[in-house]
Amino acid sequence: MPEDPYVELRAFLDRFPLGFPPTPSGVELKILKRLFTPEEASLAVKLSARPEGVEEIAERTGMAPGALEPILDAMARKGLVFKMRRQGKACYNAAPFMIGLYEYSVKRIDPELAALYREYHDSAYADEMGASHVPGFKVIPVNRHVASDLVLLPYQKMEEDIRSARVIAVTDCICRKEAALVGEACDHPLETCLSFGAAAEYYIENGLGRRISADEAIRILEEADESGLVHAGANSKHLSNICNCCPCCCASMKGITRKGMKRRQFMNAIFEAVVDEDSCTACEVCVDRCPVGAVSVDDWAVVDRDRCLGCGLCAGTCPTEAITMKLRQDREEPFDRVLDMGLAILEGKKKHAKVPSGRETA
Repeated sequence: MPEDPYVELRAFLDRFPLGFPPTPSGVELKILKRLFTPEEASLAVKLSARPEGVEEIAERTGMAPGALEPILDAMARKGLVFKMRRQGKACYNAAPFMIGLYEYSVKRIDPELAALYREYHDSAYADEMGASHVPGFKVIPVNRHVASDLVLLPYQKMEEDIRSARVIAVTDCICRKEAALVGEACDHPLETCLSFGAAAEYYIENGLGRRISADEAIRILEEADESGLVHAGANSKHLSNICNCCPCCCASMKGITRKGMKRRQFMNAIFEAVVDEDSCTACEVCVDRCPVGAVSVDDWAVVDRDRCLGCGLCAGTCPTEAITMKLRQDREEPFDRVLDMGLAILEGKKKHAKVPSGRETA
């Protein structure tokens, strides 16, 4: 008897670095049934993690390329597979749950799906995201919060990185959209999720986001900063996305703020907040501004560098400019490629023995 396509797809997705672990309730299968038809689930497991042309995929499926391509295109529009172009040729690859199926459902999510996502995050996925102790995101403050005497590498200068992007897209934050649908909306702006290059083209082509200019992207970034959002992108030197994250809704930050997990399990802090004690007036504005409770005040502000994200939100509102952002001397450089980060996550999960017996990891 053929295996249930959803069980097969769950096992397939669980082999990605950020996997798709089973739960006693089976909520993860309910999610897949909301996203995929049985036929789409059966096809998804035949895709590779690397982009391939339709002819190469057709050989594995036994389908004619002419019949297969419109199905893959329809799945891309639904956010079920990733599509990109190489030298004008369409290529497709399997999408992991995160970053992937979860974020790509931004135009499809409804109260039922949001409730399933919430249940899955709370019961299994926060632990999955932190299991490797390899942070999946790097945090970069906006340029004006960084000490002016620093010599920065290109990836450390976010606004310049944005201006050099080939194409830029913006869409709603899936985390805040989910929270709103389960009755836990916050007051932060919604349309703040930025993507660049091939990722942006995917969002634009498939109606998941809209094309914007570098000027608009920087304006969105500045408004997010004023609202108290943390600017985090994939923990690699290549700019593919910027998630402007809030501590109340963000899938990663909730691990820190609600579950008490360590900052380094989710966020790579490249910078840190440094206080000039002579200039500090102990006004406590920074205490309210810090999204993770890393700042306390006695005679002056004191920063817990183990908790500090290096986001610059405290520096941006300090009335006496007593706080500046400086590069950590003991910083961990982002990975050269997302592939390298994925391999490190897999190794980290093995090292920290967070994988249940019998569960595949590669």
